[in-house]
Amino acid sequence: MGNYFGTDGIRGVANRELTPELAYRLGRAGAYVLTQQNRNEQEGKPLVVVGRDTRLSGEMLESALVAGMLSIGVDVARLGVVTTPGVAWLTKEMKASAGVMISASHNPFEDNGIKFFGHDGFKLFDSLEEEIEALLDTDEDRLPRPVGEQIGRVEDRGDAYQLYLQHLRSTIQTDLCGMDIVVDCANGAASRLAPMLLRDLGADVTAMCADPDGVNINVDCGSTHPERLRQEVLHRNAHLGLAFDGDADRLIAVDEQGKLVDGDQILCICADFMKEQGELKEDTLVTTVMSNIGLYKAMDSMGIRTEQTKVGDRYVMEKMRQGGFNLGGEQSGHIIFLDHNTTGDGMLTALQLLRVVKEKATTLNQLAQTMTRYPQILVNVPVREKEHWDQNQEIMGKIREVEQALGKDGRVLVRPSGTEPLIRVMAEGPDKQQLEYYVNKIADVIRTQLT
Repeated sequence: MGNYFGTDGIRGVANRELTPELAYRLGRAGAYVLTQQNRNEQEGKPLVVVGRDTRLSGEMLESALVAGMLSIGVDVARLGVVTTPGVAWLTKEMKASAGVMISASHNPFEDNGIKFFGHDGFKLFDSLEEEIEALLDTDEDRLPRPVGEQIGRVEDRGDAYQLYLQHLRSTIQTDLCGMDIVVDCANGAASRLAPMLLRDLGADVTAMCADPDGVNINVDCGSTHPERLRQEVLHRNAHLGLAFDGDADRLIAVDEQGKLVDGDQILCICADFMKEQGELKEDTLVTTVMSNIGLYKAMDSMGIRTEQTKVGDRYVMEKMRQGGFNLGGEQSGHIIFLDHNTTGDGMLTALQLLRVVKEKATTLNQLAQTMTRYPQILVNVPVREKEHWDQNQEIMGKIREVEQALGKDGRVLVRPSGTEPLIRVMAEGPDKQQLEYYVNKIADVIRTQLT
């Protein structure tokens, strides 16, 4: 069977790997798998909502995907340009059988992707993705082809974003009057929505990289390139800056001194405040293994438990749902406030962070100091074979030796890449030079044993 789905939907270079033909077939297969149960539970045709970011290829893939869905006998609501978390929330709000987002997040504009959400607004379980993949791999398409009035209809719902913004506004009970904020929209899905949301709440907003032309999404801007945002915050003497990625499911902030505030620090700030307010369920924060050791030390000092998962926001979400937790996320800025949405949401995260700044009547710089970010050294080691690497006695012996040397003030994480023939070696601790020495010691042993 083909491996179409990665950790976050199907991605590839648009019109090369991710072709309109594949999008059409995916529309048919996805709509069939995700609407079968609902066909028996509701009158009329099932509904699927479809959104996209600002990439040039978005309309091409949307047209093909929607055509495939209509040919299965499913109605489609086209949301137009909207954020990924907007699609997730609107799927549930509009009582749709499924939702689809066409985006490649922070990737270059040449890439694009297709991501599905179930009727509950959550990303699909692996089992459902496997069902869709199995249909894509069949030699002959034997799925239904209704005719006449049974063919699906399209409705343009470019106004639905207003429902989503109204929901976001309802998640905080304070206004943002008196706050001077610079917003980097990455020339992506947040370009119109984020400035509108913040201005509606009373903030003085300077929007940058908010003029998408189809090819400038993520180009030297957004959450992966905050350099220009830092300069603009200092130039305007603003209170802070906010940077989204192309589909606005992640957020990175910049404080009034131009210092970066990453996802770990945002999680620390929000977890502390939510615990104070009695809002943090089970007094627990869910993170991935890549979160900085400084976050864990800060949480321990605040009396907040932490749960760790593999890298990927879908694994964070699984752990949150299993444990009944309501806050989790990644260092990259994917942060999930499960009381308010079913996936990482950059604009929602921005509001929750601004709420803390406003209600505590302090600065983002002061809040960020509640966590000490330890130096983190990462080395990627190319290998012939990464399977069973952890059964190599020489490698494991060297890792244990370094762990013992670092003690409680440091951490070692060695893991294989999920997509490349690499072993990633990461260490954290207070002394950067010491970390470089230890990481290279481990990397040298891996090279000797596996290359």
